[in-house]
Amino acid sequence: MNMPEFLSAMQPEFDAADRNLVDGVLARQLRPLAKTITLIESQREDHKQRAQRVLEALLPHTGGAMRVGISGVPGVGKSTFIEALGLYLIEQGLRVAVLAVDPSSSVTGGSILGDKTRMELLSQNPAAFIRPSPSACSLGGVAEKTRESMLVCEAAGFDVIIIETVGVGQSETAVAGMADIFCLLQLPNAGDDLQAIKKGIMEIADLIVINKADIDPSAAMRAKSQIKTALHMLRPASPNWTVPVLTLSALKKEGVAEFWNTVTDYRKALTASGEFDAKRRHQALAWMWELIDSGLRSRFRSHPQVKQELPALARAVEEGSTTPSIAALRLLGHL
Repeated sequence: MNMPEFLSAMQPEFDAADRNLVDGVLARQLRPLAKTITLIESQREDHKQRAQRVLEALLPHTGGAMRVGISGVPGVGKSTFIEALGLYLIEQGLRVAVLAVDPSSSVTGGSILGDKTRMELLSQNPAAFIRPSPSACSLGGVAEKTRESMLVCEAAGFDVIIIETVGVGQSETAVAGMADIFCLLQLPNAGDDLQAIKKGIMEIADLIVINKADIDPSAAMRAKSQIKTALHMLRPASPNWTVPVLTLSALKKEGVAEFWNTVTDYRKALTASGEFDAKRRHQALAWMWELIDSGLRSRFRSHPQVKQELPALARAVEEGSTTPSIAALRLLGHL
C-alpha cells in the first residue's frame, strides 16, 4: 500500500457536515471558518477525527499567508499594536486573521477571551477575523490548536495571520516555532542591556519593537541603544538577517508602516537565501514530533495497568516512600 492509499484508509469518507465546512472555509465564509476552529479545539474523540478529515482536505490550500508572531510582557500594548497593524494592512488591500491566545486560570481553567473587545475597530472590519482561544495552561504562551487554526485561516484566503501570545514572560517561545517572523514588543525603561541579555526570548526574536515610544521618547531611544548593544553579544538566529530594533507608538499609529516594511524586507531576505522555505519545513517536522510526544503521553495515561497503579505510586512519591525515578520506571515498564 502506497502513502496516499494508506492515508485514505485512515480517513473515513467525508459526510455532508464535513464537506460543508470545507466548502465554506474555501469560500471565505467566516461562520464555517469559526465552526471549523471550534471543531479543531474540541476534546471529543469524534470531533478530533472529523477535524483531521477537514484539515486534510484544506491542506492543499494552505501556506500562502505571512505568519507573524507577536510576543511581549503584559501591558506592552500587544492588542493595541495588532489593531493598528491590522487596520494598516487592510488599507493596503490585505485580509488579516488574528489568533489571540488568552491566559487560562490555573485554578478554575477559565479565560476572559476579551481580545475582540480590545480590538473593537478591527473586529468590525469585514476584511479581518479575530479568534480568541484559551491557552488551557499549555506551555509556550500559545493554545494547543493554534497551528491547526492557522492552517484553516490560510485556507480561508487570509494574507496575514497574526498570532498574539499570552505574554507570560521568558518561557513564551513556542510561537517562534510556528511563525515566519517572531516579533518581540518591549517597553521603554524595561531594564539595562544586561537585563535584556538575560531574557532568552531575545535570542530567537527576528524583530524587536519598542512600543509606547511617544510617552517618553528619550527613554525609548535609550532602550533602543541598550537592546542593540545586547544583540551584538548574542548569536543571531539567522545568518541572513540582522535583527532590527524599531520604536513606534501603536496608540498614535506612528511607525506601523515602517514595521511592515521591515517584515517585508525580512521575507525577501530569507526567501532569496532559501531559509524561508527551509524554516517552514523544519517547523512542520518539529510539529509532528510534538504531536507524537503528546500522543504517547495520552496513550500512556490511558493504559489499563498505568491507570490502576498510578494513584498508589503517586501517593508513595508524595509521602517519600519511593523515589520519582523508581515510580516512573515502574509505570513505563508496562509499555
